[in-house]
Parts: sequence; C-alpha cells; structure tokens
Amino acid sequence: MGRIGPILRGALIAIFAVAAVTAAKADDKVVRIGFQKYGKLVLLKGKGTLEGQLKAIGYSVEWKEFPAGPQMLEALNVGAIDFGNTGETPPIFAQAAGAPLVYVAYEPPAPKGEAILVPQDSPIKSVADLKGKKVALNKGSNVHYLLVKALEKAGVKYTEIEPVFLAPADARAAFERGAVQAWAIWDPFQASAEGTIKARELTNAEGLVPNYQFYLASRKAIDERGKAIDVVLAQLRDVDAWAKSDIKAVAAQLAPSIGLPADILEVALERQSYGIKPVDAAVIADQQKLADVFHGLGLLPKPIKVSDAVRSGS
Repeated sequence: MGRIGPILRGALIAIFAVAAVTAAKADDKVVRIGFQKYGKLVLLKGKGTLEGQLKAIGYSVEWKEFPAGPQMLEALNVGAIDFGNTGETPPIFAQAAGAPLVYVAYEPPAPKGEAILVPQDSPIKSVADLKGKKVALNKGSNVHYLLVKALEKAGVKYTEIEPVFLAPADARAAFERGAVQAWAIWDPFQASAEGTIKARELTNAEGLVPNYQFYLASRKAIDERGKAIDVVLAQLRDVDAWAKSDIKAVAAQLAPSIGLPADILEVALERQSYGIKPVDAAVIADQQKLADVFHGLGLLPKPIKVSDAVRSGS
C-alpha cells in the first residue's frame, strides 16, 4: 500500500500527459479578450457578432474586464488574456517589464478625450499652478504622459508635484472630497466629472500628446492564433464604422452597462477617434518619444525599442 507499481505509474503519467495536451489544444481554440468599461471592445462584446465569426473558424471567445490599461497588460504578461486595447502609455511600461506584447493596430489621436481636471471653484487657473499640489492619476496610463508633457510645457518639473496613484473610481472619490487638487483622467470618466460635478478642464491633450488607443496581442496569440486575431480586428473595424455613423445609438447601448447617462456618453464619443488602422512608422516614432521621456524621468527601468514589439506587416 502507498506504492504505485511501474505499470500503474506509467499509465497515470500517460493519462496526465494526454489531459495536459488536450487542455492545451482546447485553450488554443479560445481567444481571451481583455476590455475596459468603455471603448470599441465593449461595443463588440455587446453586438455579439464576434462569437459567430470565430466559431466559423473553430474558435470561441472569453471576455475579461479590467479597470484600466496597466492592469490589462499585466494579465497579458502572465498569459491570462490574448488581446486587449489600452492608451499609449501602458504598453511602454509593459514592454519595459518584459511583457511579450505586440502592437497590432491603433486608433488615430483623440487629444480631447483626456484632460487634467480641477474642481469648478478651484483657485488653480493654469498647469503652472499645480506646483506643489497633489494630482490623482492611474500610474502608467495614458494620462500619465499627458501630465508629464503638460508640466513640461508649463515649466514645472514632474518632481515638483505630488502624484497620487489611484484607479479611476478611487481617484474621483479623492477628487470630490478634496484629498487631491487635480485629477488627470480620460473619457468617459472625464465627461462624467464635467457633467455631474462640474469639474473644470485645466488642459486637455491638444498640442501636448496624441492620445492614441492601441490594440495589442501576446506574441503567443499572434504565433498560434493569428487567424483568430485577424477576425477580431475585422469585427472591430465593422463596429468602429457603425459607432462613427450613429453616436446616439452607441451611447444608448453603452449607457446601461457603463452606468452613465447616454447624454454624457455622447460627449465622450464625440471626442473619440474612429478608423482602426495598421501601426505605421509615424505612430512608432511617437511611441518611441514617449518611451524615451519616461526613461529620462527614471520611471522606466530600462530603455526600450518600440519597433521590436510591432507585428510584422501590421
């Protein structure tokens, strides 16, 4: 008793090996998509058309929600998702951390879709007035780059403000109770704060940073499920075209799942960009500038070459 004979041991090993291979094959036929509460992926999920298109080529889809881009790319790094989208800054931090990510597409600049906000009655009148103040933001998100460049333009060093790193919901709570003096945030949270608590825009990203949205996949997903990733991108382009043509309908569809009024979502959608495109040399160059800025500030552990993470032929 307690000892397994050689024949039984061999049988068990074979069973476990077959189970592992079967699980791996089953996993290979699933595309795991990370999404945030707002954006084209939410619309694609709601439309329900992707499932049928993937089924036609033998794949299924799993949807996983994340509060922001950095958390999503952490999941991609550990293999919990295959595909997702974020703003321009999270991929820089993820690549520097060794995440096996690949840029596969992007949305054109949407500089009005992110901003630095202050309370309506705040004495802060310009970005220069942020010196010595607490600014809430999601670390490593698109607005992190906005804040850095806005301060630079105003002649304020990044070290002369006090960044308070909070996810959007916690940042809004801190902003409303006065625990921070400013909040760097993106839509639809930006539109919600402007519409419901009358937050005032100190600056948006116009003339400062592009505010791209990127679609990213893991290298493993590209290598092993590239055909399925192409189907996802094709479906996203269809949803993008629909969204551009009927913003009111999109806002109405998103409102229940996001928990924001349709009129606020319309504001956010009007500031969004449309036209999902392959990543080109100019976009890569903009991303490289971003990476160099953050490395120069000591916020990246090492320099990176963005072009190393772009899908061949994208």
